Amino acid sequence: MVQLHTQLTIVMKRLLLSLLCFASSVALAQKDLTLWYNQPATTWTEALPVGNGRLGAMVFGGVENELIQLNEATLWSGGPVNKSVNPTAFNYLAKTREALFNGDYAKGNELAKQQQGLYSESFLPLADLLIQQQFGSSKPSGFYRNLNINDAIATTTFTVDGIQYKREIFSSAADQVIVIRISADGKKNINCSIGTTSQLHFTTNASSKNQLSLTGKAPTHIVPSYVDYEKQPVQYSDTSDCKGMRFQLLIKAITKDGMIETNSDAITVKNATELLLLLSAATSFNGYDKCPDKEGKNEQQMAAVFLAKAAAKPYSILLQNHLNDFHKYFNRVSFTLNKEVPAKTNLPTDERLEAYTNGSADAGLEALYFQYGRYLLIASSRTTGAPANLQGIWNKEIRPPWSSNYTSNINVQMNYWPAEVTNLSEMHQPLFDLIKNVSVTGANTAKEFYHANGWVVHHNSDIWAMSNPVGDLGKGSPSWANWYMGGNWLCRHLWEHYLYTNDKVFLQKAYPIMKGAALFCLDWLIKDKDGYLVTSPSTSPENVFLYDSVKQGNVSIATTMDMGIIKDLFSNIIDASRQLSTDAAFRDILIKKKQQLYPFKIGANGALQEWYKDFKEEDPHHRHTSHLYALHPANQISPAATPELAQAARRTLELRGDDGTGWSLAWKVNMWARLLDGDHAYKLFRNLLRLTRDGATNYNKGGGAYPNLFDAHPPFQIDGNFAGTAGVAEMLLQSQDGDINLLPALPAAWRSGKITGLKARGNYEVDIEWANGELVKATIRSQSHNKPLVKLKSKPVQIDGNRIVVR
Repeated sequence: MVQLHTQLTIVMKRLLLSLLCFASSVALAQKDLTLWYNQPATTWTEALPVGNGRLGAMVFGGVENELIQLNEATLWSGGPVNKSVNPTAFNYLAKTREALFNGDYAKGNELAKQQQGLYSESFLPLADLLIQQQFGSSKPSGFYRNLNINDAIATTTFTVDGIQYKREIFSSAADQVIVIRISADGKKNINCSIGTTSQLHFTTNASSKNQLSLTGKAPTHIVPSYVDYEKQPVQYSDTSDCKGMRFQLLIKAITKDGMIETNSDAITVKNATELLLLLSAATSFNGYDKCPDKEGKNEQQMAAVFLAKAAAKPYSILLQNHLNDFHKYFNRVSFTLNKEVPAKTNLPTDERLEAYTNGSADAGLEALYFQYGRYLLIASSRTTGAPANLQGIWNKEIRPPWSSNYTSNINVQMNYWPAEVTNLSEMHQPLFDLIKNVSVTGANTAKEFYHANGWVVHHNSDIWAMSNPVGDLGKGSPSWANWYMGGNWLCRHLWEHYLYTNDKVFLQKAYPIMKGAALFCLDWLIKDKDGYLVTSPSTSPENVFLYDSVKQGNVSIATTMDMGIIKDLFSNIIDASRQLSTDAAFRDILIKKKQQLYPFKIGANGALQEWYKDFKEEDPHHRHTSHLYALHPANQISPAATPELAQAARRTLELRGDDGTGWSLAWKVNMWARLLDGDHAYKLFRNLLRLTRDGATNYNKGGGAYPNLFDAHPPFQIDGNFAGTAGVAEMLLQSQDGDINLLPALPAAWRSGKITGLKARGNYEVDIEWANGELVKATIRSQSHNKPLVKLKSKPVQIDGNRIVVR
């Protein structure tokens, strides 16, 4: 498609109304935004998630026995990181570099192990809520459970002995409680007991005649689930300097009639017409640098205050508060696809997903999946200092996969790809909190491990802002444990937020953090034999190369990902300093150093070279495509600006193949979209929605989606959901090159559609409508005094006050 650049000059008379006002004007009822099933969940990946950014719940929908698994975003094992983790690490750096420059990769690998630190801590399950409901002898009929993501409410209904029962559950950010309403036809038909338990150390008590409390303590340390040599992987130590985090869960039952009794095990409700359960929880977490025990917050007081305030309000007010708060964010974007084809909403979601996996067209399911990612981000990322982790805020395991931590070689960043473009900028803030925190701990790590200035983050982090390389002091493979670019990549999120919002106050605060990452790079870079600045040691996350024909290596020099990330960081700081009219001397240093960085190279197979040398792949279809960082999420490679490198990136993706884990597929969707190949991006998107049943754990066989639409790595990782949503947006709108590119990678399968409320860099809000694969209308609303450059097929342009309309 021939792209024409049309400079559209518009004189802004005023700023737009606030985002909230605009959201109200377009908050149309969005249909087809419901996941539904005709049977209860039998596994966790069939249960339905609700969350308010802090309190999460997985709702199973059982009839006689309802299970609601609970989480609190700040409930983690451990405490603040130690000031000294591996004081001898620096002694091995020069030796490692010498071995690598001499081509002794085996020795370099062993020496790199001596520069490892400790593993991260783990995100933990809070408790299970158990509701045992008593009925007559008849079997239930008419079962239905759903999750309406337009309202963020999970509902279960069924009929027993001619009486219809209903449970409605939502997690309210406005009132900071989980609300459960149980109702039935007629009067006095609710009979149940409500209990709770936890996998952590806990006790339960009757706080009053209608209130039950669970009080507990988190472990001081949990060994990752992939480590099998520790005899006690879950540790409750009373001898450590900082004991584990405290937590409390409160459950209050409210009825207008019937009888309520409470003992230390359960709340019993008899002959009630309607039952309202309010769940409040809190932990003693008081920041990444405070001991959660001796310096912790008063979790009991916090939980009690949340509960008392909520209990003073009727259900109708709690519901309205919840809806007002959630709609403020969710309703900013609406999305429909191929409306001329009836949506398959008559099928339960699991059956719908299975049909889609078998080749059925279902644009409605694709639109639902896009909005589901936005729903999950609102539900899991609204807590200061606790961004969405590998599982958002939903986890049932005391030793969750990969500790459910912040994996910074792709996954935590991927969680936030949809934040700006899908108009959820506020949800980005918890990640910014983490970046600020790790810039502090990372400065200590940079000094201890490498005698370097600035700050560094490696492969993993956690709520304590851990920044050291992992591996347990030499027991892990450097292919994943020794990776040095996490902080640099995280800085891209600071810059992206500025690009989308034009918020210079934010940029002024972010700039010193970005500069600190660059200072580390300046100390980390060294010259190779040709005079280029390179990184050493260097890895391409989790990948392995072959040298001397058959030998395996994973540590080398100047991997393409390293060089792409550093080029990106330097470029962004150079631009940031110009935007702020500050730090000209440092800017000049970066401009000079950037010109000396080791360049991208194309290998003999026509693909972008991943390593310093043109090594062969040990796994040609490896799930990571790290060396394409410069294509996405950065913008150093593009079909227009660097066609030769773009072709090499395309060849790389072709050789990697169209399979992969869930998050890997989602990353490839974004990359194919950046290459303006919508049909190939769509092919990968369909693979992302392959039905995967619980119990599938071999990620080498490829990922997909569980019956509840959670991303299957497998096992569950939420990053694929978020990156899948971002990938859809990338197909419909791109703005990374300084212009607004409408429908840049529209797949043929999406013949018609309409999306409203997307964001473009430059602080624009964009609505797009198309039919028969062609743009019908686009409206671009500027929220700053900017003049956009629009890239699209030749279309007449109408200037209407503060809007640009393209028809």
